[in-house]
Amino acid sequence: MDRRSFLKTSALAGTGAATLAAPAYAQGKRTLTMVTSWGRGLAGVFDAAQQSADLISALTDGQLTVDIKAAGELVGAFEVFDAVSSGQADMYHAAEYYFLNQHPAYAYFTGVPFGLTSTETNIWYTHGGGKELHDELGQIFGLKTFLAGNTGTQAGGWYRKEINSEADFQGLKLRMPGLGGQAMGKLGASVQAIPGGEVYQALASGALDATEWIGPWADEKAGFQEITKFYYASGFHEPGVALALATNRDVFEDLSPAHQTAIETAASVTNSDNLSLFISNHGPALQRLKSAGVKVLQFNDGIWDAFGRASTEVMDSYMDDELFAKIRNSAEASRGSTSGWISQSEAVFVAQRDRVLGG
Repeated sequence: MDRRSFLKTSALAGTGAATLAAPAYAQGKRTLTMVTSWGRGLAGVFDAAQQSADLISALTDGQLTVDIKAAGELVGAFEVFDAVSSGQADMYHAAEYYFLNQHPAYAYFTGVPFGLTSTETNIWYTHGGGKELHDELGQIFGLKTFLAGNTGTQAGGWYRKEINSEADFQGLKLRMPGLGGQAMGKLGASVQAIPGGEVYQALASGALDATEWIGPWADEKAGFQEITKFYYASGFHEPGVALALATNRDVFEDLSPAHQTAIETAASVTNSDNLSLFISNHGPALQRLKSAGVKVLQFNDGIWDAFGRASTEVMDSYMDDELFAKIRNSAEASRGSTSGWISQSEAVFVAQRDRVLGG
């Protein structure tokens, strides 16, 4: 039996045992330590962690407070999962695709190549079984997790030169996490895993030839336009990127039902508000970038086709994992049931509105 199967069996056995006696909820005020994958003040993503923490305190009348640790203050940006799973910290705020080494299906609770938009993600999560699958995955590692933020569709990224063909990716030193990064590796890029707070220095020093981060607002705040002027506006890799708030499952189950609900509610409110925060800031930031001389580009159809081939190869390579296949099939079934209407209604309306009134 492999480690995941053992942990899953143990978790389920523990759940069954817990039903034999009423749980003992911790009383009085309590401070929860939240570790994050974000540098302190990192635009949009740290805001989501902060909002979640503030809401938890407000919704519990201060009975729960959250002590936020930025990346590196207690553990590294990519170490938050293990810290919370092991009980070193109480909760984390991060992007789940940082944790593919724990399980590749975590990619679906951030974003996968050619996957769900933010609207489609929320539909799947709340009405298509995504939330339950997220919980099933979390049980394996002793976590109780909720979506708590969304950046919207992420940009294709910043490049030192224009990308005109698939061959231009050969040997390119590129920062791109998740399954999208693996797809870029199939195209010959040398893909680097670098926390968000360290990307500027890596790009400035030449350790990177290109990077994606989030979108115009967060990218402008990060200062990438100071280094390169070639910006690809739409990417294939992260069409609607969710962020997540995870609590150690033992800690979560030790809380009262009201406090558990407060955490879930804080995550849900943050999930909605954070998407609005990003989208409201991206448009004005894009105009500022253009005014500063940034050349805003789109990948051509041939490159998109190459992205598609590489992405399919990566996704298919994990289908022998039963839980990955279950989650992938669920997400794609939800997309199939909703995209027809969205493409025939909202997408057409936006295109016609911009044609008639001007985009």
